Amino acid sequence: MTVLPITIWGEPVLHRRAAVVDAFDDGLRTLIADMFETNDAANGVGLAAPQVGVGRRLFIYRYDNDDGAPPTGAVVNPVLTLSKISGALPDPDEDEEGCLSFPGGQYPLKRADWARVQGFDGDGKPVDFEATGWFARVIQHEFDHLDGKLYVNRLTGRDSRKAMKQAKQSGWGVPGLTWLPGVDPDPFGH
Repeated sequence: MTVLPITIWGEPVLHRRAAVVDAFDDGLRTLIADMFETNDAANGVGLAAPQVGVGRRLFIYRYDNDDGAPPTGAVVNPVLTLSKISGALPDPDEDEEGCLSFPGGQYPLKRADWARVQGFDGDGKPVDFEATGWFARVIQHEFDHLDGKLYVNRLTGRDSRKAMKQAKQSGWGVPGLTWLPGVDPDPFGH
C-alpha cells in the first residue's frame, strides 16, 4: 500500500463531477487500499478519490458509529438520500468541519442529520446503510467531493469570505498543489 499525495483546493479534479466507476478490478481494489493508507496517515475520517487526483465516484471512510454500519468502508458509485437540512445558522462549536484538501481550515456548516448511502464495495457487492449525526456529516462531506464540491463551497457570508481569504493567502487555487501525509507537516496538528 502507498500513501498518496492529497490534492489541494484549486486542483481541477476537485472541482468537477467524478466519473462513474465501471470496472471492479484489482486496480480499483489497489486504489481503495492506498486511499485507506493515505487517510490513516492524514488522521482523516474519510477520503474521496478526487482528493488523491482520481476523478472516479468512490470514497472511503473510517468512523466508529452507533448506526450499525461497518466502522470502515469503501463506497463506489454511491447514491445519497438525505433528511432535510435545518435552515438555522451553523453552530460554530457543534458544526465545524475541516477538509484534507483545504488543509488547516475549519469552518461551521449545517448538514443533514440523517443520510442513507447505497452503492457498491470494491468487489462490486451492494452497500446500503444509514448514518446519523457526525457519521452522516462525514458521508455527505465525502459525497460532495464526487460532485466537485468542497465543504468551503457551501459556506456563506463571513465564513465563506474567511475561507477564500485563507485560500488566497496560502497560494491555493492553482493546479499542481498537494501535500503528502506522513512527510509534510500535519495541517490539522494531529
